[in-house]
Amino acid sequence: MTLENPVLLGIVGGAHGIRGEVRVKSYTENPVDIGAYGPLRDERGNVYTIRQARVQKNVVVVTFEEVRDRNHAERLNGRELFVERALLPEPEEDDEFYLDDLEGLNVETLDGISIGIVSAVHNFGAGDILEVSPEKGSSVMIPFSEAAVPELDLDAGFLRIDPVAAGLAATDEDGDEDEVMPDEGTGADEDDREEPR
Repeated sequence: MTLENPVLLGIVGGAHGIRGEVRVKSYTENPVDIGAYGPLRDERGNVYTIRQARVQKNVVVVTFEEVRDRNHAERLNGRELFVERALLPEPEEDDEFYLDDLEGLNVETLDGISIGIVSAVHNFGAGDILEVSPEKGSSVMIPFSEAAVPELDLDAGFLRIDPVAAGLAATDEDGDEDEVMPDEGTGADEDDREEPR
């Protein structure tokens, strides 16, 4: 990709009709604004110029200048579409931000215990999900909701999570938390571990 600071604006969901139109899940506030900031690019650097866009149910049906037939449209299924961050307007309100602004933030519990950083933001159709990568061990996914992330401070570079609401801890019958935080790991690969005898 040739963009310095790419921001994900949409994902192609498949072909629509026989003339090369595609269905796109748009992440812009007004879905048809996906083309308002200039041509889009994919991870390979291919350029997509929106000629026409219309909302249909929960997607935007898009006609790209560069896509002429259904065969080409079908090959775009799952393609992520980006724009350069500098082309986007700055948020108007103090509490507004782009989801990409969350990447790199430190993640702490409400008690101030650091558990990692936000390594990615995903949306698989049921809401935004934060991928949190600890210093060691596997990353975990937590919902980006007010219950799971009650505190966010972009200027200070951190967000605080409620481990129970985020699904990282469970409560027992007495209401006490049982920690199920990210695995700290052992520093050894699974293949290097000794087999039980």
